[in-house]
Amino acid sequence: MKRLNALAAILTIVGGLNWGLVGLFKFDLVAAMFGGMQFGEVNVASRIVYALVGLAALYLASQLRTVVGASEPTPANSVSS
Repeated sequence: MKRLNALAAILTIVGGLNWGLVGLFKFDLVAAMFGGMQFGEVNVASRIVYALVGLAALYLASQLRTVVGASEPTPANSVSS
């Protein structure tokens, strides 16, 4: 399960960085890596990457409650002296 979480996180980060490049510079890194395509063009390889990023985001969204719950501190047992 840790490997799946790590893979989903990596793919989601890649997707976020790609969207940042698109928003700031109108540069699609995925499209450039898979065939030197122009902005907005896709091929089979880039569509697979986009689909995997989307699936990773859906997976992480389904795990959000667990991730947030695990990151919150647990109340310490109070012992009065």
